[in-house]
Amino acid sequence: MGDYAFPPPPVVALATTSGKSFPVRRIFCVGQNYSEHAREMGGDPDADPPFFFTKPADAIASGAVIPYPPATFDFQHEVELVVAFGGGGRDIEPRRVDELIFGYAVGLDMTRRDIQAAARKKGRPWDMSKGFDFSAPCGAITPKAETGPLAKGAIECKVNGETRQRGDLSDMIWKVPEIVRFLSALVEIKPGDLIFTGTPAGVSPVFKGDDIEATIAGLRPLTIRIG
Repeated sequence: MGDYAFPPPPVVALATTSGKSFPVRRIFCVGQNYSEHAREMGGDPDADPPFFFTKPADAIASGAVIPYPPATFDFQHEVELVVAFGGGGRDIEPRRVDELIFGYAVGLDMTRRDIQAAARKKGRPWDMSKGFDFSAPCGAITPKAETGPLAKGAIECKVNGETRQRGDLSDMIWKVPEIVRFLSALVEIKPGDLIFTGTPAGVSPVFKGDDIEATIAGLRPLTIRIG
């Protein structure tokens, strides 16, 4: 095993509907990939190519409860399609993307919006608004063999039974093959990588005790409580 200074951390893994665990390597997230959400965040959906930020792998939360994080008074939900990779490469052509995908899941990009807003105002990084502990709840991955390529389908987020976000995967500005083309020009995508592909409009605060139900047609729902 090698002479480590302390025991290595356990592998972060997600359940799959096939019963096998999916080891998570890196988490990439696409910002403002639905037009109405871009506008509600003050962006221009027609102006720029996709941009990316990251979360650490151990931000993954697969349990039924996540804690309300410290240092925020504006903790918000963002439901997203998550793409899980079983293959990879650099400068991947859109026509090759489908063969590299292992499967899909429902995810939540949880955000400390007040910290993000303060960072944006000063031109500082978003890391502490996006990459904190338990900031990436994710449901079980459904293998692509069971779904086929996901390019359309309802995506929705409810809080305490009330719909907050509703859209369709076809509303994404940058579709999955285009996202991968841009990202793989910047970094090498490898097996175990996840891409959170952006969220529809309607993001809003949640509080202790709230129940969040995130759904995408054809995938296993994700339900969490804010503890």
